[in-house]
Amino acid sequence: MRNRHAKILATIGPASRAPDTLRLLHDVGVDAFRLNFSHGSHEDHAASVKAIRAVQEATGNPICIVADMQGPKLRCGSFEDGKIELRYGETIDIRQGREPGKAGLVIMPHQELMDAMTEGTILKFDDGKLQVTVLSNDGITAKARVDVPGVLSERKGINVVNTVLPMSAMTDKDRIDITFALTLDVDYIALSFVQTSQDVRDARKIIGDKAGIIVKIEKPSAVEDLDSILIMADAAMVARGDLGVELPLEEVPVVQRRIIRKCRALGKPVIVATHMLESMIDAPTPTRAEASDVATAIYQGADAVMLSAETAVGRHPATAVAIMDRIISAAEKDPIFWEYFEATPLPYETTAEDAISGAVRGIAKKLDAKAVLGYTLTGSTVQRISRERPPCRIIGLTPKMRTASRLALSWGVTPVVTPDPDDFDDMIGRISGFAKDELGLQVGDTVMISAGFPLGNPGTTNTLNISKIT
Repeated sequence: MRNRHAKILATIGPASRAPDTLRLLHDVGVDAFRLNFSHGSHEDHAASVKAIRAVQEATGNPICIVADMQGPKLRCGSFEDGKIELRYGETIDIRQGREPGKAGLVIMPHQELMDAMTEGTILKFDDGKLQVTVLSNDGITAKARVDVPGVLSERKGINVVNTVLPMSAMTDKDRIDITFALTLDVDYIALSFVQTSQDVRDARKIIGDKAGIIVKIEKPSAVEDLDSILIMADAAMVARGDLGVELPLEEVPVVQRRIIRKCRALGKPVIVATHMLESMIDAPTPTRAEASDVATAIYQGADAVMLSAETAVGRHPATAVAIMDRIISAAEKDPIFWEYFEATPLPYETTAEDAISGAVRGIAKKLDAKAVLGYTLTGSTVQRISRERPPCRIIGLTPKMRTASRLALSWGVTPVVTPDPDDFDDMIGRISGFAKDELGLQVGDTVMISAGFPLGNPGTTNTLNISKIT
C-alpha cells in the first residue's frame, strides 16, 4: 500500500528495461509504466510488458501500462552541409520535397504543412530554439522571415503555431504500433498531437474497448477544442514539452491548471508530464524549482505525474522515482492540500452513482472514515469516488484484472482483484477481514462500502454502507 494518493508514471528505456530494474522502480514507487513508441522495437516493448506483468504477479499489485504513440512528428529535411545558419531578419525559402536544402532554403517532406502555411503562420524549429514567420506562400515556395536566429541542423522537429494542420493524429506507423500494442493487452493508448475530437473518434475505431485512450494535450488547437476532446477520451496528459513550444511559456501553467480541473470534473485521470525532474537525467538530486513544479501539480489535483528521460535514459532512475514519491507525500501531508478540494465545486449528474460518490468525502471527514471500498466491474464508480478526493484510502475491488490495472492510474485508488461476494453478509464479512489483514485497520475503525445490488451487474451502484470493523 502506497502512503500517498497521486500516482507515478515512469517511462521505460535503456536505463530501466531490465526486469530487475523494473521491479526496483515499482518497489520504490512506480504505479504505471509508459512504453514510448517513438523509440525501441516491438520486441523491446513486448519484453517490457512481459517483465512488468511478472512484477505484477509477483507482488500482487495491479500495474498500469501506457503505450505512447509517436504521432505525426514534423521534421525538416536534410541539408547539403548537414546544417544551415538562419540569420536574424533574413528571408528564407521553404519548399516541399526530398532533395537537400542549402543556405536560405529549407526543404520539408510534409505536403500537408506546405498546404496549410499562410501569411502569419509561425514555424518553430528544434524545440523552439529557432523561429520564422511566413510572409507568403504560392503553393510551391513559401517565404519566411527569421525571427529567432541560430544554426538549424537537418531533420530537426518543426512546431506550427496558430495553424490547424489537415492531418490525423495517427500516422501509418501509429496504426501499426496501436495494433501491436493491443496484442500486448496494454491498459491505455496515448495519442500524440491530438488537434480535435475527430482524432479521438478515429482512434476509437481501431482501439474500441480494448484499451483506454489518453489524449496528449500539446497543441493550441487541442486547447481550443478541449471540452469535446476530453469528453471523447478516457484520460488526458498535459504534455508540456511541445505545448510549451507552441504556446507562449507564460500560458502553459494556466493551461495545465485548466486541464486538471476539467479532467477532475469529468472524473477522468489526468497526468502532468515533461521536465518534472529533468536535471536528474544526470544529477543525483533535482533542483528546488523542479521539486516545486511536482508539488504544484499535486496541489492542483493531478492524478499522476510522469518521469520521461529521467527513468528512460537517466543515470539515477530509481532515485528519481524515490524523490518524486517523497515530494508527493510531503505535499499531501500539508493540511492546506485538502482545503483546495473542499473549495472546488464539481458538477453532478442525477444518478445514484453520483449521489453516492458525492457523499463520500463529507462522510469520510465527519466520521473520520479510514477507507472507502468500492465494488466495480468497469471502474467507473471508483473513478467517480476518486474525483471527490476523499481524505481516506480508496480501495477498488473488482473481479477483472483489466479493470484493476487501469485503476492503478487513478488518484488515491488501490486496485484489488477479488471475486464478487455471494451476498450482502458475505460482502461485510470479507471487508472486515481485508481491512484488518491488508489495510492494517483496527477493530472499531469506520469504513464505507460502495456496491450495486444485485452484485455483478455493471452500472448498478445503488448502495453506500457505513460499517465498523469487527
